[in-house]
Amino acid sequence: MVGQIRSFNRTVTQRIGALDDAFLSRDRPLGQARVLWEIGPDGSDIRLLRSRLDLDSGYLSRLLRALERDRLVVVEASRADGRVRIARLTREGRAERARLDRRSDEAALAILAPLSARQRTRLIAAMAEVERLLVASAVRVAPRDPRHADARSCMRAYFGELSRRFEGGFDPARSIPAGDEELTPPAGLLLVATLHDEPVGCGALKLHDGGPAEIKRMWVSPALRGLGLGRRLLAELEAQAAAHGAGAVRLETNRALDEAIGLYRDAGYHEVPAFNEETYAHHWFEKDLAPPFPVRSAR
Repeated sequence: MVGQIRSFNRTVTQRIGALDDAFLSRDRPLGQARVLWEIGPDGSDIRLLRSRLDLDSGYLSRLLRALERDRLVVVEASRADGRVRIARLTREGRAERARLDRRSDEAALAILAPLSARQRTRLIAAMAEVERLLVASAVRVAPRDPRHADARSCMRAYFGELSRRFEGGFDPARSIPAGDEELTPPAGLLLVATLHDEPVGCGALKLHDGGPAEIKRMWVSPALRGLGLGRRLLAELEAQAAAHGAGAVRLETNRALDEAIGLYRDAGYHEVPAFNEETYAHHWFEKDLAPPFPVRSAR
């Protein structure tokens, strides 16, 4: 698999011209061209620009300085907040970006032109699938303090979606709590998924000595659904529960959340009688966990 990915990378970088010093026959390399395009006509917060492109701050600074020397970009303080730096295209920068757009369209047409109609359809479908899977592979999942801004953002989105989808809305005060203390080790934990430093999903665990762990606050951004992130969060929560000595995990859910119910059943959860008095629950699920494999020391 690693060999195939490396082969694919070599083919793509060569075919799109990423190896050339002058990308798209312009007098700048690919990195500068991409930054110029990403800044866009409205400008961009440099911190967000770095996050979107996953670039080291020092490397991004060098790219911006090169574009400034060519009078294509200006970097200035935000009018709303002087601590925030904004990169904006000059008139020459906007013209250069338009030329890059035209050349990019021409390069794409050059790839398509030699192919039959059937091959073009196959290529575009394959590219769309590869793009989705590359996005899925770029998502990071890690424990996060429930008081962190990313965690708060996920909770707001989660509660907002439940309010829209539940018949009669959703009031957290009427639900069984999963407060900050309960989701902080050793009582529990919260996982947050991020893509380019933006929170896109979460899942929580409440731990109980000698009893099943409880899975709570499972949410994935609508923009990332269908990429397996929900299953990934669920599997990581199960692994964490097993690592903390739980022999099983439990959860409850509302009948309006069809996709969540399908996910749990596909992941091996079976429906059980109600084990709590959650106001908004219609289904209760449980899954036995295999104990984690012992780590063997190398000899």
